[in-house]
Amino acid sequence: MTRMITIALDAMGGDIGPSVTVPAAVETVARHDDLALILVGDEQTLRAELAQAGATEGERVRILHTTQTVGMDEPPAQALRGKKDSSMRVAINLVKDGGAQACVSAGNTGALMATAKYVLKTLPGIDRPAICTTIPAVKGHTYVLDLGANVDCSAEQLYQFAVMGSVLVGAVDNRPRPRVGLLNIGQEDIKGNDQVRGAAQLIEASDLNYIGFVEGTDIFLGDVDVVVCDGFAGNVALKTMEGASKTIAHFLREEFHRSWLTRLSGLFAMPVLNALKRRIDPRKYNGASFLGLGGIVVKSHGSSDAVALQTAIEVARLEVEKAVPARIDSQLEALLARRATA
Repeated sequence: MTRMITIALDAMGGDIGPSVTVPAAVETVARHDDLALILVGDEQTLRAELAQAGATEGERVRILHTTQTVGMDEPPAQALRGKKDSSMRVAINLVKDGGAQACVSAGNTGALMATAKYVLKTLPGIDRPAICTTIPAVKGHTYVLDLGANVDCSAEQLYQFAVMGSVLVGAVDNRPRPRVGLLNIGQEDIKGNDQVRGAAQLIEASDLNYIGFVEGTDIFLGDVDVVVCDGFAGNVALKTMEGASKTIAHFLREEFHRSWLTRLSGLFAMPVLNALKRRIDPRKYNGASFLGLGGIVVKSHGSSDAVALQTAIEVARLEVEKAVPARIDSQLEALLARRATA
């Protein structure tokens, strides 16, 4: 008998809300016989969106009514204290209580992290959760963490991120020995701050497949599977990537519209441009994992459309299937025990 995977979806979260979350839920469930989704949010609104999508509530798409919504700019502390019946909080509670095996939300990142950490707690041996996502690279993709949850990190915390990232890649990409690198301002041993150099020593002493310091360019080349950094550097790197891609797209449009000749050349180049667009489509890389929690929480981009949100749901489904939190817990326990006896 197929094991059913149940995911709680914060159906009110994100810049767009139910008009995206509901169609995404219906489409994703249609693709997987082993998947059920709980739409958490205002019942009347969600029923209307289900009808608009040509679907009805059933065993595999259920609605759980809530009376509150967390705003995209709402302070995390306010959401945590004053929104106990929000779609976000109730979706995370479902994971804690066993009603769902994962939570997906496109809502306020700070509120989601604060609430998830408060409700689910961190795994033993993990000081802080980290945000991890994939970045397209020349050779497949690269996982990067942390992307903004922790601005300042100790060497020990960076070591924990390396363990979590390595376990995630090993599980979801079926790579038993993923290559782990530490983001630095150079590859020489003397480069970087005390925290990064200290983390390097800890990771080298473990049985992780550590390849040394890597630079920002290495993220895109595919010669490293996991890039570890603090949340300050990671978030700056991520936003720089997003800005660079938008700038290049803008320049391309300008050049192709410069004259009738460039417009004509643009027509001939269209198949290649469309293929490139599909290859680096950010919707294919949507879904950031909150690693280190006692449950699975996946953050979708706030402006996600239905296609992008489906990708985030797929990420959560795969992490449930691969039992990622349990694997992180087991791996870290073994590594810390080995370090204690060394």
